[in-house]
Amino acid sequence: MDIFTFSGDSSFFLLFLISFLAATLVPLGSEWLVVVMVTKGFPLETTVATASIGNYLGGCTTFAIGVLGTELVFTRLLRMDQAELMRAKRLYLKYGTWTLLLSWLPVVGDALCLVAGVFKTGFIRFSLLVFTGKLARYSIVAILAKKAVEQLS
Repeated sequence: MDIFTFSGDSSFFLLFLISFLAATLVPLGSEWLVVVMVTKGFPLETTVATASIGNYLGGCTTFAIGVLGTELVFTRLLRMDQAELMRAKRLYLKYGTWTLLLSWLPVVGDALCLVAGVFKTGFIRFSLLVFTGKLARYSIVAILAKKAVEQLS
């Protein structure tokens, strides 16, 4: 079944869900769906907003795990690679909360949200930086996809 034969609302729900899961420790990507939806004619602004909000809330979930969890939870239960966690900690300690602007990056992004929770970063600061980074990423992806469609038309 082609997901793009669903109503717009169903497609946006799927985008929200995949974007949410992609920002947790689940190994998923969501950019491909943003590209497909924009190239299929879904509204750019709604697509970007849906993906950004879902991805931000997934990051908040990872942040909460960091606040509430312990390193044992990260390495044993979540099976987070110790090297990945240490890399994120070093980056976070070196550059501070500004690294959260990079929370959209593959591999290290989820760990940055987790480490921000471990270090009890203020939630408002966390939210502003993480949402800004994720919104910028999805905006760039969507705009590039739209430009590509226009060039090919």
